Amino acid sequence: MTSQLIECVPNFSEGRDQETIEAIVKPFRGRKGCGLLDYRADKDHNRLVVSLVGASGPIQDALIEASLVAIEKIDLERHKGGHPRIGAIDVIPFVPLQNIDMKDCVTLAHNFGQRFHAETGIPVYFYEEAALRAERRHLELIRKGQYEALKAEVTKPERHPDVGEPRLHPSAGATVIGARKFLIAFNVNLGTADLKVAQEIAKAVRASSGGLCHVKGIGLALEDRGITQVSMNIVDYEKNALYRVVELIRMEAKRWGVPLVETEVYGMVPAAALLESAAYYLQLAGFDLKQVVELSLLDLLGEEE
Repeated sequence: MTSQLIECVPNFSEGRDQETIEAIVKPFRGRKGCGLLDYRADKDHNRLVVSLVGASGPIQDALIEASLVAIEKIDLERHKGGHPRIGAIDVIPFVPLQNIDMKDCVTLAHNFGQRFHAETGIPVYFYEEAALRAERRHLELIRKGQYEALKAEVTKPERHPDVGEPRLHPSAGATVIGARKFLIAFNVNLGTADLKVAQEIAKAVRASSGGLCHVKGIGLALEDRGITQVSMNIVDYEKNALYRVVELIRMEAKRWGVPLVETEVYGMVPAAALLESAAYYLQLAGFDLKQVVELSLLDLLGEEE
């Protein structure tokens, strides 16, 4: 029987200190059953995103080790960065990949949330498919006001954690754990230092402001480069393609007389998401993913198992 595989993409609130970054990532290296696919840190966001794939047991063990390092190294009282956050270990999503369904990942998230709190002392909120309250499906609502606001409001019943007492860890805050579909972290960089422009374009693009469904976005300043960014999460790339997002931003940017400098995928991305956009820009007629040699070979290898 083929083994179960999950993806896990823990986000840590550290993107500047390389020694801390490497210490957090170390528990994910060379561990049987836990594959480190990618990790990258952004200084402007001040955030580390790690992409893992493997079996749930080894991944959970590695997450606990890395989290204990993060607690020791990261102090939310001093943390500053462009990306919203409520914790040193800000968010831990589980994504079903192979021979495991969403229901199983929800159970995994709930069980791991209990273990995580017991071993770290950090309160836990559940989100997306693992949410225990309808309003907590959306990560941005849990993180409303970020760490600073949650610290003041955590004693209110509507902001109590799902696991743990209604108080934050004194330096590591809280952690959001959940189960969700594959998410693409996608950024579009703009040739302007005017943050208002990026914020207005993000507002036009994101679903919550009447933009594209399944798109979340904020405007950020990339101060080291003197430009701005529309930083997005595409939560369902099958229902809103990357090219559609890019073209809407391009159209909105023209209104401000601002050029697109570049786009970037932050972390891992399904081949289908990129190929769909490639087919659009190349104007390929009747293109099918089965025409891609590598993907067809993978299908054949899977059939032979």
